[in-house]
Amino acid sequence: MTGFFDEEEFINEAVELVQNSIPAPAKAIIACSGGVDSMVTATIASKAIGDRLLAVYVDNGLMRKDETDEVEAMMKNMGINYKIARAADEYFEALKGVEEPEQKRKIIGEKFIRVFERYAKEFGATYLLQGTIAPDWIESGDGTRDTIKSHHNVGGLPKDLGMTLCEPLRDLYKDEVRQVARALGVEASERQPFPGPALAIRCLGEVTPEKIAIVREACFIVEDEIMKASKADEIVRPWQYFAVLLPSKSVGVQGDRRAYGYTIAVRAVDSVDGMTATFSRLTLDVLNRISVRITDSMKSQVNRVVYDITSKPPATVEWE
Repeated sequence: MTGFFDEEEFINEAVELVQNSIPAPAKAIIACSGGVDSMVTATIASKAIGDRLLAVYVDNGLMRKDETDEVEAMMKNMGINYKIARAADEYFEALKGVEEPEQKRKIIGEKFIRVFERYAKEFGATYLLQGTIAPDWIESGDGTRDTIKSHHNVGGLPKDLGMTLCEPLRDLYKDEVRQVARALGVEASERQPFPGPALAIRCLGEVTPEKIAIVREACFIVEDEIMKASKADEIVRPWQYFAVLLPSKSVGVQGDRRAYGYTIAVRAVDSVDGMTATFSRLTLDVLNRISVRITDSMKSQVNRVVYDITSKPPATVEWE
C-alpha cells in the first residue's frame, strides 16, 4: 500500500456504491468463501441492501479442514443472509482427468458460476457481488497484460453470466482489505489468504478426493504448527503458509520396509499486498516438527517433505 488509506471513508463509499448499483427491489448474490475478501464484500453489501443479499458458501469438497463450520459461524455472527451449497460431487466430476492448472481454474470458475445461477434463480437475484481485488485482475491479464494465472472470479466468468457484476473492492490490495475488515469487525481480518480454486491448485496434477484429503490434512498441520510457533515467539507469523501435494511418488522407508509415497512441499511467504513475496525464514525446528507430524500421520501416503525457498518473482505464491 502506498500513501494514506482511510478505511472508514472507503466503507461509507463502498456501501453507497452498492446501494446505487443495486437499487431496490433488486436482489444480489455473493460467493462467500470465508476469506477476508469475500467476507468484507458480503458485510459491506449486507449493510447496503440487507436481506436483498444472499451469501452462498459452496462446500465444493476442496476446502480446508473444518472450513464449512467456521464460515457458517462467521456469517451468522455478522448477521448475513446465507445458504450452504453442497456441490462436492459436481466439482470432482468436472475436474476428473484434468491436470493443466489453467484448465482447472477455468473449470472451477465455470462451476462457481453455474452453482450460483441455480441459487440466484431461486432467490430472484439479478446482481452478482464478488470480492475481486486488484491482484486478481492484474494477474489474470487482458489485452495488454500477460496472464500470469487466471483467478476463478476473473478468468472463469462465462459470457452468458446473466447477472450484473458488482465488485466494490476491485481497486484495493490485500493490506487495505484487512484494514477495512478490522474496521468492520470481520472475524476473517487476520485470516491468511486462500485461493478461490481452493485446494485444487495445491494438488498438482489430477484432482481426486483421495489427494484432496491428503493435502487438506497437510495444510492443517502446516497452519497449526506455524501458528503454535508464532504464539510461542519462535518465529514471526508469515503472511501465507500452506502445503502442496506433488503429483509424483518417491521411494521411502516405513519401519524396515520399502515405501512408495507422495511428496508434500511446504510453502510460507512474507508479503504486504501479494504482488511480491519473499520466502519465510522458518527455523529448522519448526520445519522438522511439520515434517515429522505430516509423515507420522500419513505413513501410508506421504514419505517426503520439502520446503520451497523461492520468492515471488520468479515464482507465484501458489504453485498453480
